[in-house]
Amino acid sequence: MQKSYHASNPGDTRQWFVVDAKGQSLGRLAVVVANKLRAKDVPTFDSSVDQGGFVIVVNAALVRLTGNKEEQKEYQRYSGYRNGLKRFSAAEMRASHPDRMIREAVWGMLPKNNIARKMMTRLKVFAGENHTHAAQKPVEIKL
Repeated sequence: MQKSYHASNPGDTRQWFVVDAKGQSLGRLAVVVANKLRAKDVPTFDSSVDQGGFVIVVNAALVRLTGNKEEQKEYQRYSGYRNGLKRFSAAEMRASHPDRMIREAVWGMLPKNNIARKMMTRLKVFAGENHTHAAQKPVEIKL
């Protein structure tokens, strides 16, 4: 009789990946990052087990938006108070918080549960080319 295999949490042996966002389309970049966070490319993928690695995104300020999204795409934040809804265009978001554009795109591609909230803590986004995780020796992902 065959026994079924159940993947376990990798713990400290998680892989580190680095992705350069320079010139990449925001949506296509977010798909690659979300798949690495979920470990969908691993043969033992199980949606109920968090096996994904750490993902470092550099050059977040240079990510590309197609069409007229730079002016037309809107991001919203709500404080919970009356008149607390704030809207920003993608150009304003890029100028003030370019890392949030990538974080929100990746968050939209993950399931909304406790595992996804833990996955988001493993996403490290940097607006420039330098990052603080060189000691982990991340593997570069070519897009």
